[in-house]
Amino acid sequence: MNQSIFKGIATALITPFTERGEVDYEAYGRIIDWQIESGIDALVSCGTSGEGPTLSDEEHKEVVRFCVERAAGRVPVIAGTGSNDTAYAIELTRYACEVGADAMLVVTPYYNKATQEGLYRSFTAIADASTRPLILYNVPSRTGCNIQPATYARLAEHENIRAIKEANGNISSIVETLSLVGGKLDMYSGNDDQIVPILSMGGAGCISVLSNLLPRETCEICRRFFAGDVQGAAQLQMRYLPLIQALFCEVNPIPAKAAMAAMGYCADVLRLPLTPMEDANRARLLACMRKEGLIG
Repeated sequence: MNQSIFKGIATALITPFTERGEVDYEAYGRIIDWQIESGIDALVSCGTSGEGPTLSDEEHKEVVRFCVERAAGRVPVIAGTGSNDTAYAIELTRYACEVGADAMLVVTPYYNKATQEGLYRSFTAIADASTRPLILYNVPSRTGCNIQPATYARLAEHENIRAIKEANGNISSIVETLSLVGGKLDMYSGNDDQIVPILSMGGAGCISVLSNLLPRETCEICRRFFAGDVQGAAQLQMRYLPLIQALFCEVNPIPAKAAMAAMGYCADVLRLPLTPMEDANRARLLACMRKEGLIG
């Protein structure tokens, strides 16, 4: 197997904004430091949770650069560089390589979608342009585009393609993919409610939304599993299920941003088309957070 980019939990970081809607780098720095001090295994900048699609080109690049600089080698930084435009994804990938990102998270092309051949050629072109490894990100519920297991098997032959963030929710498809790639690609869960099931099939961890709130505790799920305490890992998975469900009762990262604001880490400011959480859903989320002692 290729050397893993990370093993355990990577936080899909939110991007905090000021009340004026600008990137709040002071808050972002505090969040990065807290995550690392809490024992997180890696950080993802400008992914879905980071509202990457609403960042300008200049902002996207600056947020990645800032995260790399602030992390200062303490943990791997994975830059979200995917796009529905392969040429732009290549541009972002080259920039992230230049500023020192450790890996790239490259989502399937949304809206444009693609055939399986189109996916293969697009990911291959990005991997050819990169000096750092790629994690392919499959989230068909958001992109309308699904990577088939046979396509993963083809892509696994590229030396720069090293892992998968799989959020298709289909365990049968995930098992087939793991069988076909033959250990050439690491598998990370893209869903917090499937960490233990994917670990049980040989997965390497999770790129997590939950760990924005609970970095230490989310890491503990993997640490227990890797130490052989499968039952303990499963118990934690089930304990946090109500909070996970509350974090996804509206489109991500609306609830995650609301939760981090309630914890005092940022303002509850999003960019359209995302809007603040609905009152009933917010009450549900805050109740789950109180139960876990995250807020008073």
